[in-house]
Amino acid sequence: MALTLNKTSQLRYQRPAWRYLLMLGLILLLSACRDTPPPTNHSTEPIPANVNQPADVAQANGTFNEYHVPQDKSGLMRPAVDRTGRVWFGEMGQNYLASFEPESKKFTQIHPPHGQAGIMGLIVAPDDTIWFAEQYADYIGHYDPRTRHFTTYSLPQVTTPDPSNPKQTLSLPSAPNELVMDQQGNIWFTEMNADSIGKLEVKTGRFTHYPLSNPRTVQKLSPYGITLDKNGTIWFTQSGESKLGRLDPSTGAIHVYTPPASAQQTSVLMEVHSDPAGMIWLTTFNTNDLLQFDPHKASFTAYAVPLTGHGIQGIYGLIATSANDIWATVAVSNAIAHLNVHTKTFTYYPIPTENCTPLGISQGPDKSFWFTESATNQLGQLIP
Repeated sequence: MALTLNKTSQLRYQRPAWRYLLMLGLILLLSACRDTPPPTNHSTEPIPANVNQPADVAQANGTFNEYHVPQDKSGLMRPAVDRTGRVWFGEMGQNYLASFEPESKKFTQIHPPHGQAGIMGLIVAPDDTIWFAEQYADYIGHYDPRTRHFTTYSLPQVTTPDPSNPKQTLSLPSAPNELVMDQQGNIWFTEMNADSIGKLEVKTGRFTHYPLSNPRTVQKLSPYGITLDKNGTIWFTQSGESKLGRLDPSTGAIHVYTPPASAQQTSVLMEVHSDPAGMIWLTTFNTNDLLQFDPHKASFTAYAVPLTGHGIQGIYGLIATSANDIWATVAVSNAIAHLNVHTKTFTYYPIPTENCTPLGISQGPDKSFWFTESATNQLGQLIP
């Protein structure tokens, strides 16, 4: 069933008591209707994967710059860079939508309307305005830096049985997590609590929701990352079951792919990104696998990322700058990793600050990389 709702600008609930139930993001892990025919949802059996074992990892220095944000415990999340080079990010620990200007070295921090310290996914639109997902306050937000104006699009809540009292139900936010803009200017996003993919038609302010299961589930599939390929197809990860999903925007049809059994049983799929050739890349949490999915062959290839330290395993931030160049953050190695797909080799850029736990990563117009250091409250820049 696809649900369509009107835009609203007010949020009517207070700081919720359901926070502990949400799979709200990596730093906190460690979150009237119109009926339409339900989307087709097909699951596949685990797909065998080609496995590339890691060789000795090469290291490169690059040039690093690191900038400490004004407060500690900022809860830095995913960065995005606009056309002027200004870096935008959410601060879940301080309830800010924040930006950093490299030339002036100045941070700007803004409290979003009705914000509840839940800004996760954030993107820069072609017009340099900012779109973001506020998980706790349960809305999709839009900010225009020129006018300093916010617009919020509130999402419906979902209900689920109270685990501490089966006779009662809890009212939870949809928990939007990550978002992407299509060529028509619509915003697509994952809804972690609602087990759905959402679409916001910006011109009308109307939502359409695509449940990922029939009958519908709540907090079981936990869709997390989302991306758009060169053909306009939506791809997403289901972190609750470690599966890759595909949604056809023209029909609403959904198809689910199961990674190799070894990866699926031990890892949690997190970020997903489509490279210029149409290959789909995925990061895994709690393992050291970087996965590539070929949509034409419906096959996975696993690249085992070398681990050079001790601590939280897993790969989080992900970006493809070409079909041959994949970049990711590796927390346990305290490094930015570059995969050369042709040679199947990794190069590590060790981050100067130790144990910084790098998370999100983005590339600026000058081709430098910006990343968040969640454990040390720093914003980092790498010039390879």
